[in-house]
Formats: sequence, C-alpha cells, structure tokens
Amino acid sequence: MSTPEVCVRTSAKRTRELFADSFASPQALEQPTNSIFEFQAPTTSPLDISAQIGVSSRIRNQYHDVRELPPALAAKMATAATTTVERRQKIRKANTDEKASDVKMQKMIEGATDRADQARSARQSMALTVREGKGPAPNANGPTPMRDTPSSALVRKDVFRQPKPQWHAPWKLMRVISGHSGWVRSLCLSPENDWFASGGGDRCVKIWDLASGTLRLTLTGHISSVRGVAVSDRHPYMYTCGEDKKVLGWDLECNKVTHTYHGHLSGVYTIDLHPTMNYLATGGRDAVCRLWDLRTKSNVMVLSGHRGTLTSVKMQPADPQVITSSMDSTVRLWDIRAGKTLTTLTHHKKSVRGLACHPNEWTFATASTNSIKQFKLPAGELMETFQEPSGVVNTISVNEDNVTFAGQDDGSMIFYDWKTGHAFQRSETIAQPGSLSAENGIFCSTFDRSSIRLLTGEADKTIKVWGPDLDADEESHPLDWKPTLGRRKF
Repeated sequence: MSTPEVCVRTSAKRTRELFADSFASPQALEQPTNSIFEFQAPTTSPLDISAQIGVSSRIRNQYHDVRELPPALAAKMATAATTTVERRQKIRKANTDEKASDVKMQKMIEGATDRADQARSARQSMALTVREGKGPAPNANGPTPMRDTPSSALVRKDVFRQPKPQWHAPWKLMRVISGHSGWVRSLCLSPENDWFASGGGDRCVKIWDLASGTLRLTLTGHISSVRGVAVSDRHPYMYTCGEDKKVLGWDLECNKVTHTYHGHLSGVYTIDLHPTMNYLATGGRDAVCRLWDLRTKSNVMVLSGHRGTLTSVKMQPADPQVITSSMDSTVRLWDIRAGKTLTTLTHHKKSVRGLACHPNEWTFATASTNSIKQFKLPAGELMETFQEPSGVVNTISVNEDNVTFAGQDDGSMIFYDWKTGHAFQRSETIAQPGSLSAENGIFCSTFDRSSIRLLTGEADKTIKVWGPDLDADEESHPLDWKPTLGRRKF
C-alpha cells in the first residue's frame, strides 16, 4: 500500500475515534454538546443547530426582498381609506392566526425573524437623534458614510470651496494700426502667424504684417461692409463675406477672387472653415447656416432652426461640428450628418453676439448683454457663469493660457480667467485722436497663434494690438479675489 493511502486511512481512523461518541449515530446528534459549538447554549443539539441554520437560510433567500414595502408604496398605503385599512388589518390578523403544522418549526421561524429584526435595527441610521454629552456630532467632520443612499434625513453637505483663479499678467496697449476708412468688423490670423487680414465698413479687405503693423495689400471685391474673414490652414485661400450677400474665395498666390458662393438671401455676418474637411460655413440675416463645398462651390446643406440673425458660427473636427449663435438668444449645436439640431441652449436672455471655442479644451463660451457663460461639449452642459459685464458684449476670445477677453459696445474691456470666470482686469479702450467719443466700441477680437498678442477691431477705424505686461508679477500686481460664502447661482 502506498504512503498516501496509509495516511488517509490513519486520519480516518483517528477522526472516527474522536467524534464517534457525539456524531456517529442519530441518537448522538440529538444530544446537546459543548465541545464544538461554543457559541450555542449547552442545551442545543447539533441537529437543532443544523435545522435552525437551514430555516434561516431559506427565509432569507425567499422573503428578504419583500420584507418591507418600498417607501412610496408604504406612504400610499398609510394614507389609504379607512375601509382599506380595516380590510388589511383583518387579513393580517388572519395570517397571524395561522399556525405551522409543526410546533418546533414554528419556533425556528419566529427565532429567525427576531434575529433579522435585531440585525436591521443595529445598522447605522441616518435619522436625527438626541445627542447627549459634549461630544461632536456624528457628521461634524463631513457627510455621513451613507450620504449616497436615498433618505429624507438632514445631513451636512459637502464643504464647498471656490477654486482660486489663476494669476495672469495685466494687458496693456502695444500698437495702434490705422488704415481703414470704416469700422473694422472682422479679423483673422494667418496659419504662419506672420500676417493677419481685416475687413471693415470701407468694403475693403486689408492684409497687415503682424510684427511691424505695416499694410501689405488691399483687396477690393465687396460692394458693402465686410463682416467676416477666414484664412485656410491647409490651402492658400482666404474667404470673406459681407452685407452684400456675397461669399468670396480669394487666391492668395495671385490675389484675386477665384470662387463666388451664391445662396444667401440677405447679408452674411459670419464665416468659418472646417479644420479637416473642405467645408465652409456661413450665416447671416436670413437666420440659416449654409455649408459650402469649397471645390464645387455648391451649397451642400442648409441648417435652419434659428428665428433671428446668426451672429457667429464655429466649426470643429468632432461632434458637434457646427455651433451657431443667434439674436434669438439661443445657441445651437448641429449634427451635420442628419442636418438637424443636437441641442438648443437657452441660457441667455438677450441676443448672443459672441462665441469662442477653447483651443485646447472641449469647451466654448458665449456672450450676450450682461452675460457670459461657459459650456462643456459635446452635450452643452453649463459649466461656469462669468462675472457679469456691464453692457453689450460684441466679441469674446480665449487663448491657450486661459485668458478670456470680452469687448463691449461702449469700449469696455474685460479680461477673465477661463477656469473660474473671475475678471482680473477691467479697462477702457483708447479712442484714436480726432474720432468721436462715441466711436470707441469694440466689434471683433482675436488672439494670435502664440497667445501673447490680442488684436481688436474697433469703431474708431483702427486695429489695436494688446499684450501682457512682461514686468508684472504676483507681488507688483496681486490677485484681487475674495471667495464668497455661497454657491454661485447659474
């Protein structure tokens, strides 16, 4: 015989010698024992213990989920008619009067029910209790561990701490570029960040050198005010739109119009290019956004739904690929595959005049009179409400350093921190000498590709270049911010 078999036989023999007196026969199982089950009373036999465990297990498996009614149903039953209550009491009394056929089984069932009630009452409760002594309250250090469970009890809310805004250097005027004979209504930077284009009320599109501010070229082709300019990042083309219902495509190599897009029924106020596809989006007074194929010049889609003039349109590489703002005080996120609206944002009360997308984050901001709000894509959830401006906001821009600029119709300039909506600088633009005091409105703005220069087009027929103060630091220009006690109401 092998060694494992010898060990097994030896172990079985010793086991029988140890437990034969207590468990080898049914009569032995019925006798109480204290050697094995130390937690039981001395009068409980192993057979009774096994039966009690079996009954408790069956009761829990079959009736655990229906022991208590749901809160809504229990409240409904509590407020039921008197006749219903009486009928239910009779049924409950009849069920109580019923006895099990085996008295021993009845006692086991009652014991299992009592133990379950005791265990449930011993759990941690969320109800308000009278606190005795001078010890701290149960939720003195924050919410209780069961804060996420449905309950109507009063608990301490999480401590709300306002995030501290990031410090930004103050911005100051660096250069004034004069050359237009009308209001400057649109600006756009080149992909190489060495020149920019501007369009104004003098029906001209001008190309400027960004470093020196000198005029490189003047393009004529519109017969009314130029309201939008867009420069392609992938092709040597520039696209403009104006109040003359025209959308023109310019070849920057030969400096002439090569494409004309016909379809708008009124003035075109905004234009933007798709970053990856050959699509052009335009919008204006006819309250629709039109998508154009750059090569075939055909109108591939008309996005209708707004009830007012479109003030701004932005295109993105991912859904929603088109975002539009309108004077009907709404912002729409579009699905260009189906040609319909994904989401309509109605958070503003007045005309939405400004729209800006963050260059690095999947967020965007909209501006209207006395209101600037930040949203999260792709669903358009409201994230932040900026400190209220004091007038009509015409334009809004944001750079990679989380500096947000808002230009108002009365010449006021506000610089915000993108993360918190804190206005760290408020100032007034400087009107060109010789112009009227009323001609200090800001119509358009854009940051350059390096995020260290801000260009604004204004009503005094000038383009102003702003930059951060390089000599400023946190000690010389401390952050003027004080946290408030309450949550900000959106």
